[in-house]
Amino acid sequence: MSGAADDTIFALSSGAPPAGIAVIRLSGSGARDALMLLAGRVPPPRTISLALLRDPASGEPLDRALLLWLPGPHSVTGEDMAELHCHGGRAVVAAVEGCLAAMPNLRRAEPGEFTRRAFAHGRMDLNGVEGLADLLAAETQGQRRAALLMADGHFSRRVQEWSIRLLDLSAMAEATLDFSDEDDVPDAAIEARIGEKITLLLDDVSSVLAAPSAERLRDGIRVVLAGPPNAGKSTLLNALVGRDAAIVSDIAGTTRDRIEVPAAIEGVAFLFTDTAGLRDDSDDQIERMGIGRARDALAAADIVLWLGDASAIPRDDAILVAAQCDRLPAGRAGIAVSARTGEGMQNLVAVLMDHAAKLLPSEGDYALHQRQRQRVRQVRDHLAAARLTTDLLVIGEELRLARGAIDALTGQAGTEDMLDRLFAGFCIGK
Repeated sequence: MSGAADDTIFALSSGAPPAGIAVIRLSGSGARDALMLLAGRVPPPRTISLALLRDPASGEPLDRALLLWLPGPHSVTGEDMAELHCHGGRAVVAAVEGCLAAMPNLRRAEPGEFTRRAFAHGRMDLNGVEGLADLLAAETQGQRRAALLMADGHFSRRVQEWSIRLLDLSAMAEATLDFSDEDDVPDAAIEARIGEKITLLLDDVSSVLAAPSAERLRDGIRVVLAGPPNAGKSTLLNALVGRDAAIVSDIAGTTRDRIEVPAAIEGVAFLFTDTAGLRDDSDDQIERMGIGRARDALAAADIVLWLGDASAIPRDDAILVAAQCDRLPAGRAGIAVSARTGEGMQNLVAVLMDHAAKLLPSEGDYALHQRQRQRVRQVRDHLAAARLTTDLLVIGEELRLARGAIDALTGQAGTEDMLDRLFAGFCIGK
């Protein structure tokens, strides 16, 4: 970030004006002085107070606003903070921000700077930061619930428990190595106890890897519609997403490339993909390229809707759909559906939602990002290596490496470049 870390920062933290209320936040050692200059007083901590704001240079009234004083370290950022709850007109916001910008050692906050200061002062760890980022970007109720659990520290508390257990195990291993001849340190039984405790911790860590993917929750469950040409894939996609996203034609090979359409159904995010009709006899080079991409999409799909013959189903877990049931013979295998008349669409959506429920976090569960999953996997692997040996020197080293992976997981050890990328995605005022 370009500004100094000890600057006092300010930003509009509510919606863009005009609005009913505009909340301007300040954080840093100069927050108290800023309140004095604007309002002539500082209210009692954590008590809302009404005050007339004036331009410190001219004495001109700016607005009648509510003040909130939040002294550190018990604040969101860990620093002294203040909030000005002003009227939300553009002129009011511009006038107040202009006065703040003119004060010495005050500057406008950069994207994510409030949250970064909270992270720097230990008010939240990296997992909580990622949860907050997901919460700000949430578009479905499932995304909101999982992100809120992560932001509120449910996963972080579990990781903290792992850290404590690892430290206890490391202390036991070191005691056995260094003081095995002392009367007050057990010798024979302690190695078995270490092994048992490692196994229990290994099982706990491994169970977390079964948590759903946050990327799947954020980007949507990938549903690929596949089948031979003219099977009704594009018509079915349009019916599922509720709009004409794909061109529909009776001409074989109309869809040459993958068409991806995001949609939310019953609060769940999906990414539907229409693909080129699968056949082996095409002489069209462009169509053959589309068929190749269709096969790639099939391999990467979370759910496949197969609109072809059951004998040619591309994956064992594909959902067989008997499309165009309004004009094709009855009795075909699969879910009978007509995208034109709506027949069977509710049944198909119910099956989709049932499959989605198995891929997404259930009520009260969080989802892990790829970064988190990678670090948890490292912790698991080091514990597994420690469990496979009786050499206490090796066990101690593997436990130390596992603690290092946890430090990277919580952000106690990490690179500035990674942090810069993460916080740059936040809005100004968070």
